[in-house]
Amino acid sequence: MNCTHCTVQTVTFLVLPARPGSKTLISPFRAQVYPKSTFKKTHTLKPTSFKVRASLDNSGDTNNWVSRLPIGALSGDKIFKLISGATASPIGQFISSPTTFLHSVDPRIKLIWLLALVVLPARSHIVMRFGLVVYIALLSVLVLPRHVCMDQLGRVSLLSGILFITLGLGSDGVPPLVQLRTPPPAITGLPNLPMSLSGYSYLIMKLGPLQFTRKGLSVASTAACLTFTIFQSASLCLATTTPEQLAFAIRWFMLPLRYMGVPVAEITLTLLLSLRFINLVFDEVRNISLGIVSRRIKWKQLTIMETIDIFASYIRRIFKNIFSHAEQISQAMIVRGFRGDSNTHKIYFLSDSSIGTADFVSLLCLIGVVGAALLSDYFLV
Repeated sequence: MNCTHCTVQTVTFLVLPARPGSKTLISPFRAQVYPKSTFKKTHTLKPTSFKVRASLDNSGDTNNWVSRLPIGALSGDKIFKLISGATASPIGQFISSPTTFLHSVDPRIKLIWLLALVVLPARSHIVMRFGLVVYIALLSVLVLPRHVCMDQLGRVSLLSGILFITLGLGSDGVPPLVQLRTPPPAITGLPNLPMSLSGYSYLIMKLGPLQFTRKGLSVASTAACLTFTIFQSASLCLATTTPEQLAFAIRWFMLPLRYMGVPVAEITLTLLLSLRFINLVFDEVRNISLGIVSRRIKWKQLTIMETIDIFASYIRRIFKNIFSHAEQISQAMIVRGFRGDSNTHKIYFLSDSSIGTADFVSLLCLIGVVGAALLSDYFLV
């Protein structure tokens, strides 16, 4: 860019008074044109140029700014592989083989177990909480296939561990900065309290400015154990029980509510369709992500807008396929005689209500666990 000063001819105008009077004669303006020779030529500015270079390779003198972006860590191929791997194992789906003793337990007893596992970790001793976690983990290893068991236990354990660390150090981790208002015993003349003979200490561990106290241990263990038991017990129940059996069990428990005006039939049918629809959702998410990975897209050559467009198309395709499946299910129900009235529509639950040996053993174990949880507060101090 070159910029120099150039001399031009100027025109001067007559300056009028700010408040002209009534007798002031305003004449036409007079213009004086000065010759070019009267102006002196000023110094000339030197041209200044700016160069901005950005290259995709390392051939230029400038640094490769593209390599500084986290393209490799946030590659679309890795993200879709993670999605397909996460949905590969059955999540909330019935596993028909191998058939174990938990498959033959009555679904009503399983629901009672689920309710007990939700209440007990919050109302029992800390030893009992970790005992329930170990019990559910061992049951998962015995019942579920190896790859499904390791996948589910790994994810739930990771989530529970993160909750335990954050709540343990965050609930009572920062020491108070205020000073106690109670005067020390030396001022009041009272003797000092003797140290505990049992070695009791409120502070368990200290990590720099953070501290792990007994209150933090209680809160963290309750939240972590409750999270583990809820997620893993629900996964065990869904993996060993068909949707028809679960709908039958919930309908059996909700039958007394029918006299209070609760639409038990509609709730049961909605639950049955929801349990059936979970498999379709995970299958669509996995199949579409695998389809994108198999196309070998060169993500490094795409712009940001093109990458966003691929992810938007992925989400749009998922919803489109899900809505298509929902429409097919509704058409299939209409063909089979469903006209919108859940009370008159016949639902075949395919569930046998007979009580076997596995049911008695399961009830005895439930009574033992509840009794141990109630007695743990008295014997474990």
